[in-house]
Parts: sequence; C-alpha cells; structure tokens
Amino acid sequence: MQEEKKPAGPLAGIKVLELGTLIAGPFCSRMLAEFGAEVIKVESPDGGDPIRQWRVLKDGNSLWWSVQSRNKKSITLNMKDERAQEIARRLALDADIVIENYRPGVLEKWNLGYEQLRAINPALIMVRLSGYGQTGPMRDAPGFGAIGESMGGIRYVSGHPDRPPVRIGISIGDSIASLHGAIGALMALRHRDVTGGRWNGQSGDGCKAGQGQMVDVALYEAVFNLMESTVPEYDYAGVVRERTGGSLPGIVPSNTYTTADGENIVVAGNGDAIFKRLMTAIGRDDLANDPQLANNAGRVLRTGDIDDAIQAWCSGRDIDSALEILRAADVPVSKIYSVRDMLQDPQFLARKMFEQHMFRDGTPVKLPAVTPKLSETPGGTRWIGPELGEHTDEVLAALGYDAEQIAVFRQERVL
Repeated sequence: MQEEKKPAGPLAGIKVLELGTLIAGPFCSRMLAEFGAEVIKVESPDGGDPIRQWRVLKDGNSLWWSVQSRNKKSITLNMKDERAQEIARRLALDADIVIENYRPGVLEKWNLGYEQLRAINPALIMVRLSGYGQTGPMRDAPGFGAIGESMGGIRYVSGHPDRPPVRIGISIGDSIASLHGAIGALMALRHRDVTGGRWNGQSGDGCKAGQGQMVDVALYEAVFNLMESTVPEYDYAGVVRERTGGSLPGIVPSNTYTTADGENIVVAGNGDAIFKRLMTAIGRDDLANDPQLANNAGRVLRTGDIDDAIQAWCSGRDIDSALEILRAADVPVSKIYSVRDMLQDPQFLARKMFEQHMFRDGTPVKLPAVTPKLSETPGGTRWIGPELGEHTDEVLAALGYDAEQIAVFRQERVL
C-alpha cells in the first residue's frame, strides 16, 4: 500500500529569506514555512539565534526553537564580513519575500536595504518589523514586544484597577506584529502576482516583473490595531478605557469567577437570551425576569449585583459541577486552561491540535499543530527546528558556490 501523499502547502514554490532573531521576524516566517514556503534563515555562526537558548533546553537548543524554526533551513553567515553580505544579497535577490526585524538602517549598512534590492528586483517584497516602524522620530530607538504592548495600549487595560498594569505571560506584542507581517506579506504577494509576477532575474527595460513593495510593521502599531473602540470613545466622549480585572468592560456579565475547589472559570452571559438562561440556571429567577436587566445597558448599571450572584453560586460547587450545569443551560463557559489541561482535553484532541515528533536521538516531543486549518492545502511540520548551520552547504551550493569555496569561507569564518 502506497503512503498517502500529503498535498503541497499553498505557499509551495515561494522563497523566503529570514534575516532576524528572537520572535517578531522568525514567527512571521514560521507561519509561511508552515504552509509550504521555502524559508532560509540566516544565523550568526557565533551561537545562532538567541532564542535557541531561551527557556527549557534539549541538547543545547530550546524547546521553543523546535516550534519557532520548524520547516526552516538554517545557514550561518558572519554579516560583518562583506563576502557574507554578498551571499545574503544573492539570496535576497532570489527570494520572493525578505523578512527582517533589525533596527532601521542595519540592512542598508549591509547593502541589503529595500531600495537597494528593489533597484535590481522590482518584484521583491520586504517585510520589515521594528519597534516603531521605518519612519518617525522614534524609528532608531530600540523596541521590543513589551515596549510595543505598553505604547500600543494593551498594557494599560490589563490587570486590576487598584494595581499597576500587568503583562500577559507570553510575548504577545511580538506575535501580534508577526501576524500583521504575515498578512501584509500575503497581500503584497497577491499584488505582485496580479501586476506581473516573479522577477525573471534580468534587469533593464526588458525586465518583466510584478510590483513588489515594503511591508512596514511597527510593533506598537500592530498592538494598537487591536484596541477596539478606544480611539473614538475617547475622541467623541472623553472615555478612557481602564483596567477591569477579569471582566469585559461595558458588557455584562462577562467575568472570571472562582469555584469551591479553587478553580477559575469564565462565564460570558452577556447576550440577552443567554443572560436569562444563566440566571435561571443559577436559581436567580428574580434577576432573569427583571425588566431592568433585559438588555446590556440595564445590566451594566447593576454589574456588581450580577457578578455577586454568579460568584455566590460558583462558591457553592466545584468546577465540574458548575461547568455541567451551565453547559446544560447553553451558557458560554470555560475553565481557564493550563497547558496540562489542553493536553488532556477532548476538544483539543479531536481537533488534532498536537503533533508528535522525534528529536534526533529518538526522544518524542509534542508540538502545537499548525493553524489555521485549510481543507485542501493544510499546513504541517516537515521537520523541527534545525541545527545551527545545518543547511549552509546545501543553500550555498544552490547559489553556485563549489565545495572548495565553501571550505575557504568556513576556514576564514565567513560562515
């Protein structure tokens, strides 16, 4: 019986050069690699991407690396050497998309800036992720995800009103920027293809190529893009959205409650019909039938009463009982999951949200499955994060360098 052939990803045939480290740039290219793009990641020969050493390690590489760089080819280049810069330049000109997250100006010093490459390859798409974008008075300032979260507004509304703002326990600002970068890259790719397609490798009047462009993603702007109605609310009504703990401001009830066994659940009963079912389920027919609470505007005025009623009910039963009763009443509710909960959950398992892989020594490891789920051309993991420089010889040979040249480069620390 022949092994079932997996369909090629929707980005099969697309070449991506990744010039970046840590999260924003690498996560952006990870998304493209998961759906079939050939991603060549350039790393420093001196230890590679720092994320290799972040958090829990296995054989010198982080477990995070296994996910963040899956499906990528790793090559090493000492970008302080002009010969390495020329190799990177050749790779960039051969790519459909270049993704980078250095400070503005770094690529220009290496002769790899967007305008420098676009002059030769007008179809090139370059995704540039930085703290503050490629323009403006702060363009040269260092910026990380935490700074983007702070300036973009999400930190201000996170936490409890009587305490300083808190951060989410992941680098969400970087990841939000990465998603914007991936979306921008795909839109730019679509535009390039409808205006003429890929560059044919020739310059001059006879060059037929589509129109490339630069995708300029600032971390703070990507976060700012998620800030819902905060701008018009302030501009029109002078309202500054503040921290509200576990509740969703102005939408009632939608909050976090604690059960008798110390577990936490989120109950979202803010639809009018849902609210009535929720109150009936917890034995509060008086609130269910109160005409003042028939819509959200009335419920907002009595937020405290409603939250107190739900919390009192939750305090009298364990989480399993609370979930069973509320789900039977068709009320949106969930336990707040840890990763331990996820790995045991029937919904996660039914949706095949974990992939089983092996390290090189045969040790098994689970990785998160690829999302979103495409019915005809799904993404997947072809291999987990590569060893440092694992594909250097292969990639350079494809550029036309012979084994002797590669050996000289390695001896002279170009690679």
